[in-house]
Amino acid sequence: MSEFHSEISKLSPAPLWQFFDKICSIPHPSKYEEELAQYIVNWATEQGLEVRRDPTGNVFIKKPATAGMENKKGVVLQAHIDMVPQKNEDTDHDFTKDPIQPYIDGEWVTAKGTTLGADNGMGMASCLAVLASTEIKHGPIEVLLTIDEEAGMTGAFGLEAGWLEGDILLNTDSEQEGEVYMGCAGGIDGAMTFDIAREAIPAGFVTRQLTLKGLKGGHSGCDIHTGRGNANKLVARFLAGHAEELGLRLVEFRGGSLRNAIPREAFVTVALPQENEAKLAELFEFYTTLLQTELGKVETDIVTFNEAIEAHHEVIATADQKRFIAALNACPNGVIRMSDEIEGVVETSLNVGVITTDADKITVLCLIRSLIDSGREQVEGMLHSVAELAGASIDFSGAYPGWKPDADSEIMAIFRDMYEGIYGHKPNIMVIHAGLECGLFKKPYPEMDMVSFGPTIKFPHSPDEKVKIDTVQLFWDQMVALLEAIPEKA
Repeated sequence: MSEFHSEISKLSPAPLWQFFDKICSIPHPSKYEEELAQYIVNWATEQGLEVRRDPTGNVFIKKPATAGMENKKGVVLQAHIDMVPQKNEDTDHDFTKDPIQPYIDGEWVTAKGTTLGADNGMGMASCLAVLASTEIKHGPIEVLLTIDEEAGMTGAFGLEAGWLEGDILLNTDSEQEGEVYMGCAGGIDGAMTFDIAREAIPAGFVTRQLTLKGLKGGHSGCDIHTGRGNANKLVARFLAGHAEELGLRLVEFRGGSLRNAIPREAFVTVALPQENEAKLAELFEFYTTLLQTELGKVETDIVTFNEAIEAHHEVIATADQKRFIAALNACPNGVIRMSDEIEGVVETSLNVGVITTDADKITVLCLIRSLIDSGREQVEGMLHSVAELAGASIDFSGAYPGWKPDADSEIMAIFRDMYEGIYGHKPNIMVIHAGLECGLFKKPYPEMDMVSFGPTIKFPHSPDEKVKIDTVQLFWDQMVALLEAIPEKA
């Protein structure tokens, strides 16, 4: 590659880091990844590789086997093109126009004020580096790059039979070196809607904005068990405890930005009698100290603000406000159940991800994940009951299946033996509490053998996202060795 964006292009392995450097320079948040997809198509075409797009927008690239490897089983290298767009409140960044700014921070690469996009940019870069290499020994290779994974798995849902020829799929969307995944959770989105009426703000009321921020956030699957605070739930707790006491009237509740990211920030606009301003300040300060005591071992940077803002003319009707606050406070969140079959893995969880307020409604977006369908259905029922009690409506959409582990997987055995041969110990064979596209791929390609692996990525889906530099080399070494170890066709 001829042009580099940042210092990371000098890291090793150079081909992978240089592709990732280029990926960072081209905006590609979910729903806006076409510029990057087109760059990849043009690059592959220039390399003389066969390139196709399906009606959904997924990118397919084929590379012939190296000499003497023609009879190997075909391998599909797979990653998704889009990234999660999250930024700190004080960061001026337009994900649809501005490049990510990666930099080296000790043993890690991270980004300035935004998500890095190592999820799944590192995997995508590895796929392209394999295509570019003239030294790696491999059988027939296909690369599948899907669109819109983070915002609904649109590309995986749209994948049709007949586009792929390979026998084995290597998914690169895992985030812990030393672990190889052979199963994942399924999920479904839930949208709870509260119809609201508004009325004139009472005389003698002032308007304040209460802000809770500084939480770590993170991936609503991989990080759901870590004890991190959910900003939406924490603010709901304060309102449930003190709204009536203070005479608070709710104007707006705004929190979180993605249903698959743990909310780091929430903002509530309230009106209250002017004589209660001092009491609000006292209680909110006490609540902040309480949270710092309760969560301080995990959430080290909790901050709150209580600010006067321009007066609003209308507040939410009292009855509507009460049922919304009560429902949000009662709504389950976090780990629902740990797996009995796989030690240390979450079986079922719920993330109260995004809350938005319009003139006539409040919407609460949640994401349910579960390794088993019955666990997902249980939480659907819980949310339905909360909505019913609160006089709200609830709609479920975007359900995607889990990836059921295959104890007889040939590629898992090959990966295990390859890993042990290099490092002298076996990898951890895991099931991940996150949505990988593999479960969806099994529908059009039920016989395809699959595993998922990758470098160590911490805090994906948050501005703290970072990838550990030395694990990228390990990931690359494993990719190269695994491609050479693929067995011949029967």
